[in-house]
Amino acid sequence: MDSRCVILDIGGVLEITPKTGRHQRWERRLGLPPGTVNRRLGEVWRAGRVGELDEPGVRARVSAELALDEAAVDAFMTDLWTEYLGTANEELIACVRGLRKRCGPELGLGILSNSFAGAREREEAAYGFGALVERIVYSHEIGVLKPDPRAYETVCAAMGARPQDCLFVDDLPENVEAAREFGMHGHLHEDNARTIARITAHVGPVTEAPCP
Repeated sequence: MDSRCVILDIGGVLEITPKTGRHQRWERRLGLPPGTVNRRLGEVWRAGRVGELDEPGVRARVSAELALDEAAVDAFMTDLWTEYLGTANEELIACVRGLRKRCGPELGLGILSNSFAGAREREEAAYGFGALVERIVYSHEIGVLKPDPRAYETVCAAMGARPQDCLFVDDLPENVEAAREFGMHGHLHEDNARTIARITAHVGPVTEAPCP
């Protein structure tokens, strides 16, 4: 395999994930003061992101903290996943798919995501990321969140790549900076045009036209 490698975040990069106001809607529905949902569920969100709670555990805690019956928990979790999954960033996904077709195994492609219990199954069903890249590293499966350097160490090891040969793309500055400190090339995703240009520059002569 060529030493070059591209690793991308999911939410805000491969997925377009605007806030939907779901917490505010539930606070109004339950007659709770603004900010209550996050205050009560902050530890649940953290535990779900690092694998300390599985999906049944998350549901049980949501039910207990917000006094929701089973039907209401179903609705709450549906709102959560609707916001979490967002919509596909079709242009950038097409770029990555083009890289795979043109470069084959000469280029490493991976994902590193701060995730939540249940994300792999839902994102695979919605977007088929498993066919897009070679390795997907989820925080809820490794127990580590970006910008912890262990997250970058884990994905590089999974890809069999040296940090200095990898371009990491994320929409949060602190995650990009941490990747750079770890020794990777980092790119802050702000729009598709600049991200595609940066990926193309990193891939270099492996292919004449890596992205549409």
